[in-house]
Amino acid sequence: MTPRARRALFTLVLFFTVCAAVGSVMQRKVGAQSSEDESQIRDSLKTFTDVYALVEQNYAEPIRGDKADTAIYDGAIPGMLRVLDPHSSFYDPKAYAKMREDQRGHYYGVGMVIQQQGNKVVVINPYENTPSFRAGIRPGDVIAAIDGKTTDGLSSDAVAKSLKGPKGTHVQVSMIREGHSGPLAFDLIRDEIPHPSVDLAFEIRPGVGYVHLTQFQETTGQEVSDAINGFSNLHGLVFDLRNNPGGLLSQAVDVCDHLLQKGQTIVSQRGRAYPDQVYTATHGNDGKAFPIVVLVNRNTASAAEIVSGALQDHDRALIVGETTFGKGLVQTVYNLSENTGLALTTYHYYTPSGRLIQRNYAGISLYDYYYNHAGASAADSTNREVKMTDAGRTVYGGGGITPDEKIDTPKSNDFQDQLIYKQVFFHFAAHYLANRTVEHNFQADDAVMKEFKEFLTAQSVTWTDKDLNDVNDWLRTSIKEYVLTSQFGQLQGLRVMAEWDPQIQKALTFLPEAQAQEDHAHKVLAEKAEARGAAPGTAAAQHP
Repeated sequence: MTPRARRALFTLVLFFTVCAAVGSVMQRKVGAQSSEDESQIRDSLKTFTDVYALVEQNYAEPIRGDKADTAIYDGAIPGMLRVLDPHSSFYDPKAYAKMREDQRGHYYGVGMVIQQQGNKVVVINPYENTPSFRAGIRPGDVIAAIDGKTTDGLSSDAVAKSLKGPKGTHVQVSMIREGHSGPLAFDLIRDEIPHPSVDLAFEIRPGVGYVHLTQFQETTGQEVSDAINGFSNLHGLVFDLRNNPGGLLSQAVDVCDHLLQKGQTIVSQRGRAYPDQVYTATHGNDGKAFPIVVLVNRNTASAAEIVSGALQDHDRALIVGETTFGKGLVQTVYNLSENTGLALTTYHYYTPSGRLIQRNYAGISLYDYYYNHAGASAADSTNREVKMTDAGRTVYGGGGITPDEKIDTPKSNDFQDQLIYKQVFFHFAAHYLANRTVEHNFQADDAVMKEFKEFLTAQSVTWTDKDLNDVNDWLRTSIKEYVLTSQFGQLQGLRVMAEWDPQIQKALTFLPEAQAQEDHAHKVLAEKAEARGAAPGTAAAQHP
């Protein structure tokens, strides 16, 4: 057996051993573990290793290179986990490193997002205040060489690996940019690259803050706190959790701790292997009261649903948008050998009212579970548990968090889909700025639209005046977003789109309703507290 095959097999055996150990703890907790069970686990492990050894020794072609890893990492382990639930997963070394990087919220490199487009690796966006941004690298630049070595034939992963490195080290990057006759040379000094989870926070209306949260990582609680405290004289908040896939449970708890009252329940975990846990607000919002509208959609999941559910159950926020994803399973990550990891479902989580919001996945393909929400949710809608908020409003479990007010995601037409698929706005911005600069007050006026039409034709994009007129506002806003992003950085582009976004604008109109809901909740809770305080005195008066 080759060393690579032995390494892959060792990882697999360790993986099954961890699963068996966790299962053993779970079964002992409920008193169901027996010597027969343990013997079956040992027999299953031996059977699998015997099968793998036979395959490795006798397969028609030698199992060399990455094939041994692939058979284990992409075949055996994921195949077993899919039988359990859609969220238990295995991280190979590359995925495990990326997961840890995402959780930490920083890495060491030059600070840009890159993408393979055909046989070229293109800069999508340099992060603001990073070495690449400060050096003047722009979206659309093509990475031609790194430290004098051509990038021809390299994947975006290989290029990214070459750009990362220890803080303070130099890397020479050669870029090809439209409008320049020769390559542009950049001497970049690697640095710590923060990747904040709050990518946009600004006063969208006088006294009204807007915060967009992309995920929950190790810095999220502090980021959200800083963003909210950064608003002066705050009278309302739109908290955008659309397309937020979740992340660290601890950070969801931390975010809620900044928004709820001290002592209020945030979420509870119940499993078999470990004691149940209840998380409460330990610091609280120090009496800072302002109406909150939380904007969600079908891709709002996991930790983002914990926050949405806690704020809804305590009547602290009005939830608007679409029914969320419905992930109520909590994974514990176990470190394995060779920098791999196992994310195993060990808990179910429940909102303060007692809702389990996990969507049904029995008998449903992984594709339908993740992408066909309507079909997968149909079974949930007929038999959903009913719970009550603090103020007595009805809320539902199973199948995600149901919004208090529905705001549908605008549907794109075929022409819009074509422009997005071909990354037309991205390429037009690079073309438009090839020989000019713009100011912050740039608008996609008629002269810009004329040039845009000519660009569409040159790029073999079919269009009619009706195509353009039907989505005129969206077109002009998208052009402005990408041009300002290329000229000034991503923050400018994100703000342009947020100020236009129809869903955000609709969410703003619900702030008075959010205020009325919270006022009513305070009144109901005060009445309940008064009734509890009066009860002993009333009872005493009945006895002479």
